[in-house]
Amino acid sequence: MTLIKSISGIRGTIGGKPGNSFTPVDIIKFTSAYAAFIKKRAGEKNRYKVILGRDARMSGEMVENLVSGTLSASGIDVIKAGLATTPTVEMAVTFEKAHGGIILTASHNPKEWNALKLLNEKGEFLDAADGAEILKMAAESDFDYASIDNIGIISEKEFTKQHIEAVLSYPLVDTEAIYRAGFSVVVDAVNSVGGVVIPTLLEAMGVSVIKINCDPTGRFAHNPEPLPEHLTELSATVVKENATLGVAVDPDVDRLALICEDGNAFGEEYTLVAVADYILKNRKGATVSNLSSSRALRDITEAAGESYYASAVGEVNVVTEMKRVNAVIGGEGNGGIIVPDLHYGRDALIGIALFLSHLALEKCSVSDLKKRYPAYTISKNRIEISPEMDVENILSKIKEKYSNQRVTEIDGIKIDFDNEKMWVHLRRSNTEPIIRIYAEAPEKEQALELANKIITDINNYK
Repeated sequence: MTLIKSISGIRGTIGGKPGNSFTPVDIIKFTSAYAAFIKKRAGEKNRYKVILGRDARMSGEMVENLVSGTLSASGIDVIKAGLATTPTVEMAVTFEKAHGGIILTASHNPKEWNALKLLNEKGEFLDAADGAEILKMAAESDFDYASIDNIGIISEKEFTKQHIEAVLSYPLVDTEAIYRAGFSVVVDAVNSVGGVVIPTLLEAMGVSVIKINCDPTGRFAHNPEPLPEHLTELSATVVKENATLGVAVDPDVDRLALICEDGNAFGEEYTLVAVADYILKNRKGATVSNLSSSRALRDITEAAGESYYASAVGEVNVVTEMKRVNAVIGGEGNGGIIVPDLHYGRDALIGIALFLSHLALEKCSVSDLKKRYPAYTISKNRIEISPEMDVENILSKIKEKYSNQRVTEIDGIKIDFDNEKMWVHLRRSNTEPIIRIYAEAPEKEQALELANKIITDINNYK
């Protein structure tokens, strides 16, 4: 059983003992801390308001009841968005001028996981200082619940339609071009909320939709992380149906992966690259991705005469850097697209609409579009963290070994081998008890060799 407390929220496995996993006791404690934080941040108000949404996980309704009841007991009004994507809840916070929001989702984690993803009054993830404050409040457990006359009101409202309308009216979404193109798209939503939302969006743009794993039961048909090895059914269906492309999203729909018409993966790293290419053809400005994202974004940004910036891993870090440099597009190489003048959150819906606009205007196949971008391959690896491992000492030794290369330390250790256009990034995960080791190179064999070299180093330093 696992319980992970970080600035990005509280995440754990269902069942087990309090303090060791995602139990009702822990859910109530951390929700109470968030409620106290919201009231402190907002100051004295007659009413406080929080948006609550969830993906289709089997534990979702149970967790929703605990969270909504706790918020109400804390004197906070709750608007339950029901089954809703993470970006929908983020936008709903601003639609309703709420004081915050909570999304019940463990993103790409398997079905036994769930989590509280916590938002501020802007509908954005909390920064490190705010996250630390909530963890401190939870540890102290000094909560003051509302009297009977002041308990919060629980209501329900659906926000998906507003979200879709905002995407369709976004200036660079060319719905006419998409409609004329006559696209057919296979959607794999891993039996979560995307199975309802994504087909609705596509059909609104005149796209023919073929659904697989779109029943929002929370019984994931495959590993929910949208990696090529988990999308074999989607790839086969795209080829069988002679579709334009395949679309895969994770359970909370903030990540987007694409499959080419020939059944091959477009590559989740290239989702952001393609959308950024389209944005940069229409707007001038900087781009941002995290340290673990493909160098291809930097290449196409500089080819457009603009500046590229890298941030630490984590949506909040990307957003902070995007605001600092006034970026026109940003995101993460896991298929997360952030379009700042829509909202500062990873959003597969706007990603799909912009990608299809780009494809329609370029009048080419998905595989031909991919060939236009710099070719890199990322090898994504992980090592389980055991109790006796000294992660910081390991990172320090690797830094020393590769001190003759360009080393970046804003998030773990990233080593750039610029002359060979290769890099490796190793860091402790914020959401799982693992060290992630990502390596990129122009050729797959080079990336694998570099990753294995670093993994050997880590094993030698354990």
